[in-house]
Amino acid sequence: MAKRSAKKTKVTNSTKPKKLKNNLTMENFTILRNMLEKNLERKTKQEFIQPPGTIEIDDVPVEEGIERINKLTQELCDSILRNGSAVLKIPSRSNKNIIYDKTFDLLLLGNNLTSKNLLSLTSVVDTTRLMRVLELVYELLSKDIHATKREIFYGDVNLFQDQKNSDSSIEDVSTLLKTTRNSTHIVASAKGTAIGRLRIKDKNDIIDLESLGSGGWTISPMLDNIEVLESDAEFILVLEKDAAMIRISEARWWRKYPCIILTGKGAADMATRMFLKRIHKVLNLPTFALVDSDPYGHYIYSVYLRGSKRLSYESPFLATPDMNLLGVLSKDLEEYNIPDNCRIPMNKQDMKRLDEMLNEDFVINNRKWREDLQLMKKLKVKAEIQALSAHGFEFLTETYLPNKIESGDWI
Repeated sequence: MAKRSAKKTKVTNSTKPKKLKNNLTMENFTILRNMLEKNLERKTKQEFIQPPGTIEIDDVPVEEGIERINKLTQELCDSILRNGSAVLKIPSRSNKNIIYDKTFDLLLLGNNLTSKNLLSLTSVVDTTRLMRVLELVYELLSKDIHATKREIFYGDVNLFQDQKNSDSSIEDVSTLLKTTRNSTHIVASAKGTAIGRLRIKDKNDIIDLESLGSGGWTISPMLDNIEVLESDAEFILVLEKDAAMIRISEARWWRKYPCIILTGKGAADMATRMFLKRIHKVLNLPTFALVDSDPYGHYIYSVYLRGSKRLSYESPFLATPDMNLLGVLSKDLEEYNIPDNCRIPMNKQDMKRLDEMLNEDFVINNRKWREDLQLMKKLKVKAEIQALSAHGFEFLTETYLPNKIESGDWI
């Protein structure tokens, strides 16, 4: 069980509040943190219960994964011997089968199924690819090793022909076995990084994320080997851009503001989202996102928050519904006097993505989020996080972030 220790930083025990820049004291920061944790406790008391009409996916150990494959293949063999044919019932991953659940604020996969006959000429290529991936997953689990999606593709290049075909089969296998992709031991290449007040264990290695220099820890895609040990952080900050991570790392910002910082370097990969979900759940910390003030930044935040439609079957294991959007908000462009030459006119693709966001149920049901996107549509401009540096390179770390956290100005 992870533990948040007060030994590393004295946040609550100071008799005289330590003054920080921009009138943010450790005392009022602690009051803010306590308020957030009370709200968080109310949310986390409600354990996730699979809603009716959706597919339940489990994160299972190796032995259970092997057992599910054995059971599936035995049923297929029995069906062929008995009926001369066998049909795979695979949960449909089409947009029509994606369900937004308001209670848990998640995108989930519905229980509509598609049928594929193993011995039919119309589906023989798809089913052969699927069974080949199933065979490779069985090998990985039996040897207790991991492989990347690219390695799976090269496991049978002539059959898959293109990686998008093997990737699709990988997702079909996960839903067919009703397991997370992590449980199949197929991982994506490492992309995200983390730094700050957290100690973890990777098999036998203890890693202190505070002592890794400015580069941080590359988030391992093999998260079944990772154990969260302890942290004295007060919150988690997720950054869209690696450039923002560099600025915050150089400032050693987590020393003054006790936190854990992650970046997915753009659209977050599964490992980054799953790692965020893990530390958020284990440490029970308030979590914030800092993204570009544009439709794609807001979309990236929504994927962290509610999951993606493509991987909706894994949303309970990837999404962090309690996450707050700290910035950069559309209203911040005026409030923080972002110069006009740092604001970029939105193009047709931006406006299309913006309209798509405004039509999502989870945006419609969130008044503050909806209003900020409507302001973005009215202004027809966007801005990157780096636009804040128009006021100086240290404006992000010394003014913008402290002010946003102290004032509670987030969505």
